[in-house]
Amino acid sequence: MRIVLIHPNYHSGGAEIAGNWPPAWAAYLTGFLRREGFDDITFIDAMTNHLTPDQVRARLVELQPDLIGATAITPAIYEAEALLKLAKETCPQAVTVLGGIHGTFMYPQVLTEAPWIDAVVRGEGEQVLTDLVRCIAEGRWPADRASVKGIAYRVGEEIVANAAMPPIADVDRIVADWSVLDWSRYIYIPLNTRVAIPNLARGCPFTCSFCSQWKFWRDYRVRDPRKVVDEIEDLVRNHGIGFFILADEEPTIHKKKFVQFCEALIERDLPVLWGINTRVTDILRDEALLPLYRKAGLVHVSLGTEAAAQLKLDRFNKETTVAQNKKAIQLLRQNGIVAEAQFIVGLDNETPETLEETYRMALDWDPDMANWAMYTPWPFNDLFQELGDKVEVFDFSKYNFVTPIMKPEAMDRATLLDRTMHNYRRFYLRKTFLGYPWIRDKVKRRYMLGCLWAFAKSGFQRTFYDLGKVGYWGPQSKKSVDFHFDESRRLDAAPGRVPHNAMWKTMHRPKAKLPPAAAKACGGGTEQLEDAEG
Repeated sequence: MRIVLIHPNYHSGGAEIAGNWPPAWAAYLTGFLRREGFDDITFIDAMTNHLTPDQVRARLVELQPDLIGATAITPAIYEAEALLKLAKETCPQAVTVLGGIHGTFMYPQVLTEAPWIDAVVRGEGEQVLTDLVRCIAEGRWPADRASVKGIAYRVGEEIVANAAMPPIADVDRIVADWSVLDWSRYIYIPLNTRVAIPNLARGCPFTCSFCSQWKFWRDYRVRDPRKVVDEIEDLVRNHGIGFFILADEEPTIHKKKFVQFCEALIERDLPVLWGINTRVTDILRDEALLPLYRKAGLVHVSLGTEAAAQLKLDRFNKETTVAQNKKAIQLLRQNGIVAEAQFIVGLDNETPETLEETYRMALDWDPDMANWAMYTPWPFNDLFQELGDKVEVFDFSKYNFVTPIMKPEAMDRATLLDRTMHNYRRFYLRKTFLGYPWIRDKVKRRYMLGCLWAFAKSGFQRTFYDLGKVGYWGPQSKKSVDFHFDESRRLDAAPGRVPHNAMWKTMHRPKAKLPPAAAKACGGGTEQLEDAEG
């Protein structure tokens, strides 16, 4: 049974400015499959290696696989569909499979517009793909496909979704095989070192309306911190990793296990730095623990401050206040940790004045870094439904956080892009001359100058924010900016409905009520996870 996994060749000017990111999904799937006895696995990273269709076709002709799988986040869906069409044309006997968050919820549209895809894996993929592979290996495909939980497929003109696979309760069973990746290709530009993206937990217990991670993973499950550190030690010792980012949406949610993770890293004394995304409320909660986190190698924290106007925070169900955001940034900086503030811009009520407000707020908060991301309404989340006909663009390839999907009522999209770039120019010009060169902490200074180099490099190459693609050269070029929306793309099929037996739910774990004055949880309410949870 020969398996080929392929990462689609999709690019945008967002996270890629910091380097090439290793597709961790391939390592986790490969590790799980090999432990179940399926060893003949090849991974092709068409994205990092910028492979053309002809180059991918040549590899498939050489390999002649029995199953060809690809993944897709929303902006990469068209590349993934085209990739699997090429795969079916090249190897018509192979079963073509799509996984990832977009297919999980949008499988009716995916299978309608890409009938050459034999199956869509919905949700957490390791057990579902293993069962699918076993079905094929035993000669039961396609006759017995209805027995494979967690997949969707076509039967004639009908779209069928089998009952969902329950989440893997023991996440320590999922052990990545990192050897499937060519580590020389994955370099984090700010430190000029190899980078990895392991995870400490899966899922999220909170329900932010702009996010779908809690829907995709369903239950929130935390790995044994020491086993995660074992994995990181393997990455450092055997694959030369010098920096990693935890893939978790909010790795500090489970305070007890996050502390255990940091303590284990300190015990191993590994030569590695790392970063996380987390909540403002957790930084406030862990003020006394920040020196421990920094000692463990945590050097970069990206905070979901989201928006300057409290109105927008409320819309996102982000129940943090402006004052809390400023305090969290100050605490991180006082402890030698890079504080990055994330602002969401580009909602329908955005104005030049609100964009200016975010810049003034960035000056007041004084984070080490600031990022202005375009609001991207995932077609399967709650906010997308609420926005209704205000969403005019259905070209999902542009749903990449750097393209204005929404058109604000008070300005056109080109002006929105121009004002956002104005914020970037002013913020980082100040940091270039008045900030980064004068940082006393040598590690942090090196890191920040490296980040500045990454920004500059992407700016010179015109890849930052896809400025080269859209033809933006500054305020004088606003009239000629073209976002190249494919207006023929429509939302022809609604997201798949969850079957009654799918167990598609968020977690129901013991929670602790906080005092009314305490910081609130990410998804709303006054809940935090109990430290005593296992």
